[in-house]
Amino acid sequence: MVLAGKLITELGIKTTAEKFFKLFSSELHEVQNVCERVHETKLHRGDDWHDTDKVLHWTYVIDGKVHTCYEIIEEVDEQNKKSTFKLFGGDIDEDYKVFKLILEVIDKRDGSATVKWTIEYEKSNEDIDPPNGWMDYLNKLTRDVDAHIVKGAR
Repeated sequence: MVLAGKLITELGIKTTAEKFFKLFSSELHEVQNVCERVHETKLHRGDDWHDTDKVLHWTYVIDGKVHTCYEIIEEVDEQNKKSTFKLFGGDIDEDYKVFKLILEVIDKRDGSATVKWTIEYEKSNEDIDPPNGWMDYLNKLTRDVDAHIVKGAR
């Protein structure tokens, strides 16, 4: 009976790693204005969107259904363009004991960049499916953010 798991996806992007990571490290409030599947994001606790002591409340769509959860930022590594987000509450707690999103934005030698999303999770019980719908959600979110940044750069 395996309850813990990890899902990973890597996607090439057209914008620079620095610009993509900046949106998540210092402009997180913009995600709801850029991504079709994010309906709303608001500060639940705290005064600063990027303070590690804050809690955000997210409303989003996965597999055609509206979901909610809370999020805290566990780690931001500006130098390596890596952030770890812990999700909890709302729909997350119904199925998972642990649910983390890890974002890494990687510069490639040829000047391009790649976004790597890792989901680390622990299911509440063995009847719960892995969070595969989240991979589609993160793929679409990445495409939406990338297109928004590229469009703004013109």
